[in-house]
Order: sequence, then C-alpha cells, then structure tokens
Amino acid sequence: MKSEKKYESKHLASISLGIMGAGFVATMPLQGAWWGQLLQGGFEAGLVGGLADWFAVTALFRHPLGLPIPHTALLPKNRKKMTNAIVSVVKDEWLSKESIQDKIQKVSFTDRFISVAEKQITSESLRKGIVSVSEQFVQKIEVEKLVPLVEKELRKALHSFDMKRVIEGLIEQVIRKEYDQKALDYILDRVEEWGRKEETSLRLGRIALEALDNIKLDGILQFALKSFQSFLNEEKLGGILQSLLLSILGSMKEEDNPNRHAILSRVREELEKAKTNDSMISEVNALKDQFVTDMNMTQALTDMLNQGKEKALRFIHDPAYTDTYVLPFLANMLQKLKQDEERLNKMEQWVHQQITNLIEENHEKIGSLVQENLDKLDNETLINMVENKIGKDIQWIRVNGAVCGFMIGLALTAIEWIF
Repeated sequence: MKSEKKYESKHLASISLGIMGAGFVATMPLQGAWWGQLLQGGFEAGLVGGLADWFAVTALFRHPLGLPIPHTALLPKNRKKMTNAIVSVVKDEWLSKESIQDKIQKVSFTDRFISVAEKQITSESLRKGIVSVSEQFVQKIEVEKLVPLVEKELRKALHSFDMKRVIEGLIEQVIRKEYDQKALDYILDRVEEWGRKEETSLRLGRIALEALDNIKLDGILQFALKSFQSFLNEEKLGGILQSLLLSILGSMKEEDNPNRHAILSRVREELEKAKTNDSMISEVNALKDQFVTDMNMTQALTDMLNQGKEKALRFIHDPAYTDTYVLPFLANMLQKLKQDEERLNKMEQWVHQQITNLIEENHEKIGSLVQENLDKLDNETLINMVENKIGKDIQWIRVNGAVCGFMIGLALTAIEWIF
C-alpha cells in the first residue's frame, strides 16, 4: 500500500508538469485572444516553476539528467556530515544517557515483576515449565561422576567422626532407659531356662563329683571327704546344685535383692568409666577407621543414587509436586516479598543501579550501531531509503511548484495588462 502511494505521488508530479507543458504548447496559437494570452502566461510560469522545483529536488539526491552540474547531488557529497548528524541526534538528543535514565527512574520494575508473577503463578504454562526444568535438572545428574565425590565426602565424614561421642551417647541411653537391668533379666531368664533342664542336673552333678575327686586333703579331712562322697551320687549331687542355682536365680530377679543391686551398681560404674577410657575409645576409633577404609561403597552408592534419581523423576511428574510443594512455596515467597517494603526498595534500587551501569557502559554503542548500519548502505540505497520515506512530500513540492507558478503567471499577465 505504501509503495502504491509512493508511485501515485510520483505520477502526480509528472502529470502536473506534463499538464503545464501541454498547456503552454496548446495556448501558443491563442495568443491573439486575451484569455489565450492569460492562460499561456499561467502555463509558462507553471512550467518554469515545476521544472525549477524538479531540478532543486533532484539536485538533493543526484545529478539532474546525469550532468555533473555544480552544487548538485548534495546528499551523496555530504554523506559523512549527514550520517554524523543522524548519529549525533540519535545518541545525544533522542537517546541521550540522561533521557534514558530519567525514563528508567520512573519505571517500578519490582511492581511490574510482582504483578506478572501473581498472574502467572497459577498458569498451566508455569506448571509445565517447572516440571520441564526440574526434569531436565534431574536428568542431567550423572550418577557415575557423582558417586566418587559422594564416596570421598562420606569417607571423610566417617573418618572425622569421633566415636567417643557415640560411646557416651550409648552409655547414657543404656542408663536412662535401664537397658542394664533388662540385659541382666534376659541373662537370668536364659540361665534359669537352662538350669531347669534334667540334663543340666546330671551335668552339674558330674562336674561336682569330678571336682571333689580332684580335691587333695590330709588325714582325717580326706577320710571325711571320702565318706561324704560315698553317700552322694551324680544324680543327688546334681539335684542339690540345680535347686541351689534356681533359688539364687529367682532371688536375683527380685527388685530389692542386694546381690542384684550390687551387680547393677558395678555394671554402671564400669559404664561410667568407659566414657573416659581413652585406650578403649582409641581402639574403637581405630576399628571404625579400618572398617571405613576397607568398606566398598561404590556399588551401594551407585544403586542408591540411581534409585533416588528414578524416584525424583516420578515425583516431579506427580501433580502433588507442583500443586502441593512448589507453587505454594513460590506463592508464599511472593507474598512475603510484597509485605517486605525494605527488601522491595533494595531490589528496586539494585535493578535501577544495574540498568544505569549498563547504560553508562554501553551508551556509546548506540551511536556505533547507528553508524555501522548506515555504513552498510551504499549511496544509492541510502538515497532511495530517504527518498522513499519522504517521497510523497518531495513530489508535492514539485506539484506545488507547478501550481503556484501557474497562479503567479496568471497574476503577472493580468498585472501587465493593467499597467
């Protein structure tokens, strides 16, 4: 459409000049009549005016009729001045640093950011974007490269871990939750269970008889011992010992039994001593270090990380990931940000400062960019571009020259008649 209008204006200028020329020729035979003379004066002046304006307009862009007439083709000859003027106007006036910075200072970037964020927080596109970005992040995790790093840090953490704290914590838990009493009761129950068996009675009797046989006494004591052995056999002696053992075990289970309290007190004393037993703690640490050094973690860590990666990918595609976790988190953060005036002001100042710095550092590039784009154009292309942008007005200069010349010609001819 613009191209059609440009050609219409060009045709209009040519038509107006043609009309003036045709009118001048057509009125030449009519000079005898006053109206013919009047019209010829008008057409003559219109033709001269149209030709003069045509010459003037053409001389701006090129040599008229290709003739190197002085002071013509003004734009090509002054291209450097023209481009420098364009660059100066764009850089120093239209897009000066001050004007850009003034405009920037009037813009509240944080308000616009929050407004856009609030509109987008529940959009489907944001959900899809969160899922896509999260999935890509997890997919890019290379387990094979990650395992050595995790293994190294894990071994380092385990080597640096002091078992003294573990031992102290375990002892405190044992005492606080009375695991020592529970352990003693468990041992008593297992021993009692063993002591009630018939074979236990026979074994105790056999062991006792063997012990008596091995006792060496002098004189009457040895005779008394032999006399005592003659009244006892393996079964009887075992039954006595079994009953004695079960009686002792039963009394040991009673809460107020002094022997029970003595054993538990002794156990707790030893546990408290273990907290400060440096040699034992050193041995435990040495065992721990040796275990960590010898332990093969690579395959276990690889399997664990691969499973974690698969679970993460499944979770990312679960609607609960965005609806229950990510979006509420973002909405909460956005709401807190809106209520934090101090932080908003700091953000706004930071954004403005960054843009100001960017303008300061790159403002000269505006002129360089304009100059670079102008330098890419040859003379003919640049002239055509300028001519196309203002072509309609230029063509109307020619039309106006012809019309005004015609009117002035009529007036001058009329003046000649009067005077």
